[in-house]
Amino acid sequence: MTQKNKNYTISQIADALDISTRTIRFYEEKGLILPLRSAGNQRVYTPRNMARLKLILRGKRFGFCLDEIAEMIGMANTDPNEIEQIEKSLKFGDAKLREIQERKKELMLLEQDILATREKLIKRMTQLNHPADPNHKEIKK
Repeated sequence: MTQKNKNYTISQIADALDISTRTIRFYEEKGLILPLRSAGNQRVYTPRNMARLKLILRGKRFGFCLDEIAEMIGMANTDPNEIEQIEKSLKFGDAKLREIQERKKELMLLEQDILATREKLIKRMTQLNHPADPNHKEIKK
């Protein structure tokens, strides 16, 4: 049997992708993968299932929700047009990039605010530790 024709058990797929069997069954319930069934009704995963799971995991790593991933890769029981898949992936990717860019701006502003506050606190602490007036006495509590 060549690697291309190799089928996998749920445990083999879970080990290969470092995910739980429950996660795989969840993606099946959502219609994202569709394993074959053996004569004994056990799940049998094909290289196509493995490839789809890798795409799902990559989509999750990039921050996409399962609905977005489903739109990009299509449901397991359909064979989407590759051009449509690419167009949808580009659309979601562009939206995710805009989201990331906006978040980066927000984080930069937050960093500037924290640095400015830090400078004010350091300046005030210096004033309290080293008063300008030598006759000035701090009232200690």
